[in-house]
Amino acid sequence: MTSLTPIAAQIAADIAAEQKSAEVTDWAARVGWLVGLVLFIALVYWLMREGWKWRGALQGDLPELHTAPEEPGEAKLTMSGRYHGSTTAGQWLDRIVAHGLGTRSRAEVTLTDAGLDVVRPGAADFFVPLAQLREARLDKGIAGKVLTEGGLLVITWEHGDRLIDSGFRSDHAAEHNEWVDTLNSMINTSDKSDKTEGAR
Repeated sequence: MTSLTPIAAQIAADIAAEQKSAEVTDWAARVGWLVGLVLFIALVYWLMREGWKWRGALQGDLPELHTAPEEPGEAKLTMSGRYHGSTTAGQWLDRIVAHGLGTRSRAEVTLTDAGLDVVRPGAADFFVPLAQLREARLDKGIAGKVLTEGGLLVITWEHGDRLIDSGFRSDHAAEHNEWVDTLNSMINTSDKSDKTEGAR
């Protein structure tokens, strides 16, 4: 029996060591780190907002956007989907934010003989007269948004002295090809009629 005493003593010592109280949490340090993290996130958001406002100020020379005429005519095509933003034509990362063009949103797009009417719930609507439409194509990215190849309908239009690319994605991507064909056909017809009128 006496030979078990040292073993029992060792076990008792081990149990006593395990029953030591846990280290006290340093709440002041944790709260300090949390406050620092919140302040850092707030600073990042503030810098992003200031950058957006600065970009808008640089684009202050962009004229006000057109509004749809009261009687635009019969709809040739309609599309429900998303508006992904506008950029300087050919520069898919040079986002245009003036007049709300930088705001991504849902969009109802209608093409008539008068032009392209873009209605955006929760954001500014705009209208592009047919004479200002320049080209339609399929692409994969605009304003930092990247989709699958051909997953984006990009419409190039002129406003003031600037060429603008605007990106749309239909809820039914199969519609994109019809939009490209119809828009380019209308643009070519409009260009030919303008040249004919100019020659008279």
